[in-house]
Amino acid sequence: MNEKSEQAKSKVALENIKSVYFLPKIFEIMKKRRALEIIKCNKSLQKILNIGINDYKEYPLIEIELKLADNEYGKIINITDKEKEYYHIYFDNSKEEIKRNYTEENEKVNIIKIIIDHQVTSFKNLFYLCEGISSINFKKFYRSNITNMKCMFFECKSLKELNLSNFNTDNVTDMSYMFQGCKLLKQLNLNSFNTNNVTNMSWMFCDCDSLVELNISNFNTNNVTNMEGIFYRCSSLKELNLFNFNTNNATNMNHMFLECSDELKNKIREQFKNIRLNIKID
Repeated sequence: MNEKSEQAKSKVALENIKSVYFLPKIFEIMKKRRALEIIKCNKSLQKILNIGINDYKEYPLIEIELKLADNEYGKIINITDKEKEYYHIYFDNSKEEIKRNYTEENEKVNIIKIIIDHQVTSFKNLFYLCEGISSINFKKFYRSNITNMKCMFFECKSLKELNLSNFNTDNVTDMSYMFQGCKLLKQLNLNSFNTNNVTNMSWMFCDCDSLVELNISNFNTNNVTNMEGIFYRCSSLKELNLFNFNTNNATNMNHMFLECSDELKNKIREQFKNIRLNIKID
């Protein structure tokens, strides 16, 4: 089929976009990409064409999988009305997109998939006070345009598992309060984090009082100016590798280890006994 004939066929299909008969043809002719631009936010068209989350894989998206805590309902993600079209939420027991912000009161779902497209540049408050989530897994994270992660998991009190191995933080500048109040998290591996551009880490792990394993050995803190309360009340933490920590540009390091265990404080002192480091441990 020549190019002119192909264009003509596409034009006919687009003119009849409301026709169920032509919808599959549009999808076929445009090889998914252009068609998705037209129908990706339209539930009825998605249902007719049986379009699911995998059909968005050609776009540079972020994909997250959530599991809800037992007997918990309510908020699963914090998004404003103007952001809703950029967050596509799918439930494991339904092919259709249901409510974007809340689960149905009379319907229990275990696994939720979220895909986020390229217009989103900030994850600030994304899961803020979303207490009904037990597990979050970032399965795909191909973009590096996210700059703000402040309060991202703030007070996720039911969160037990958090997989950030695919996380991309290349351009993030603010990680303050990021994990504050994640009281059930026992381990957190942040080995994939790039913190080269981060300037604020204040209260980042505050009140993570079940945390016994925290891997931040690769953290680059050269540009961090605020470290206030970063490990405040991490009372179960016994070891912490801070050999890569650079506090030369830090202007606020108050309460960094306040209400941490004596065992942790002693090990931190041992790490830096021969290094003049401006950290107040007591």
